[in-house]
Amino acid sequence: MNASPVVRRGCLAWLLLLAPLAIPVRASKITLPPETPAILDKIYSFDLDGAVEAAKRMEQERPNHPLGYLLETEALWWRIWCTSADFKYGMSDARRRPKLEADRHYFELAARALSLAEAQIKQRECAEMQFYAGMAEASSARLYGLRGENRNAARSGVRGREHLLRAKALDPDLADADLGLGLYNYYVDTLSAIARILRFFMGIPGGSKQDGVRLLEQAIAQGVLTTNIARFYLALNLHRYDQQYEKALTVLGPLVDKYPANPLFQLARGDLYAKLGRKQQALACYRAASALPVQNVECQTHVQELVRASIAALGMKNEGGDH
Repeated sequence: MNASPVVRRGCLAWLLLLAPLAIPVRASKITLPPETPAILDKIYSFDLDGAVEAAKRMEQERPNHPLGYLLETEALWWRIWCTSADFKYGMSDARRRPKLEADRHYFELAARALSLAEAQIKQRECAEMQFYAGMAEASSARLYGLRGENRNAARSGVRGREHLLRAKALDPDLADADLGLGLYNYYVDTLSAIARILRFFMGIPGGSKQDGVRLLEQAIAQGVLTTNIARFYLALNLHRYDQQYEKALTVLGPLVDKYPANPLFQLARGDLYAKLGRKQQALACYRAASALPVQNVECQTHVQELVRASIAALGMKNEGGDH
């Protein structure tokens, strides 16, 4: 992974953070619209078109609530991730993507969610709206980072961190905020020396990888909205940065089992099996990803390319696996 562009990973610092939400299973001070679990299920199951449609209905029915806009950005984000990913260093990952006109709608959604959350904070501050404001900033940050706009990414990331810290100050038991804070800590502490210099001149607060892992594990154990996505990013980081493949596989496994129709989850597990030398299990995951129906044609084509590259890296023939 040392061959990755320094600044990309540096100012990406939590770019991917606060991505999709997990289905609520515990009581929380965050009040979710009743249709939220169904939308989240669509996102994780990779029914992204259905998720966008359902999120837009929420926006129409609850125009002053930030969540509908954030859920639409989530569905769009996974499509972006899918079409941007490449296979390098033995893993599929979204590393870089050019600026596209279609990005305007994504940024407008994030800005709308932020504006709504901040308007309600001015009327009556609460942890929930600070949390949503942090999510909105994170949504912008991750796409800025993927596009190589490192300063914009860093600024949004720092602003999002401030909102999340305020949410925790208002409600110390809000474990969902630990996802964003955990990823921030983890990413900032993994920066190279050059990126650390950039961080210093931009005034980006420091972080601790150890604290990052602890916070991510706390989000997995106690989060209401972020349990599943905390699993995904903790596993991804354990693979990408720490080469703790067995631990990453243990973290990721329940998510893949719960959402087997998500090709990106299948690819992620296959990559970990491959790093552990379990080629047949890796091949099974890659073939599963290849066989899954994907609504978006560009995304489907890209999944097939990732599968071919992954299987080629195994040094095995994809017998019976051409889909």
